[in-house]
Amino acid sequence: MLKNWWWKILSFVLLIYTCTYGFLVKIPVLDGRMQQTVRNLFFHVPMWFCMQTLFIVSVIYAIRFLANPKPVYDTYSLEFARTGLVFGILGLITGAIWANYQWGKPWSGDPKQNGAAIALLIYLAYFVLRGSVTDEAKRARLSAVYNIFAFAMLFPTIWILPRLTESLHPGGQGSQGNPGLNPNDTTPEMEGVFLPAIIGWILLGVWIATLRIRLQNYKEKILSRA
Repeated sequence: MLKNWWWKILSFVLLIYTCTYGFLVKIPVLDGRMQQTVRNLFFHVPMWFCMQTLFIVSVIYAIRFLANPKPVYDTYSLEFARTGLVFGILGLITGAIWANYQWGKPWSGDPKQNGAAIALLIYLAYFVLRGSVTDEAKRARLSAVYNIFAFAMLFPTIWILPRLTESLHPGGQGSQGNPGLNPNDTTPEMEGVFLPAIIGWILLGVWIATLRIRLQNYKEKILSRA
């Protein structure tokens, strides 16, 4: 029992730790730039780590389906993509909340904000595609191919193009002089929360995806008996 549940228990413990000590850890005063809003680091950034991890798993199963078209691979690919999209939306929301305090408004058309939104819209189209095709075998094949395309578009929309233009967000050109989080601004105490937060949120995402997969398998068994 413990062999199958240890990582779920670990996720629970890490997130309890994050949601508790994340609001208690001492935050350095950074010349009035970040103040207490920097605590969003423990929530906003791990959401993106979780999203990308789930999308990686999803595209791996998409490739496995194209190599060996088992319905179970399509189910895994679908549910990991679905859960990854949810965490991506949460990352966008927490980022908008942070931007509202740092930049004066939740959405300023910053390249990284726009790139993240475009990436999520591309993945939303994945579910539109699945809903528009009635033949199960054809739907699974088309979805697998589109999943690979959507994953490939993550890199230019989130990582490459925003770094080539002026950005308020840390990591873009010209961002050094703007209100943002510099790695040198973090303290060992903050890193002691940030790293467990990343692991905890990723494990939670995997946990949710596996629950969705079990639910889908249960539905299929019910339908096959009807």
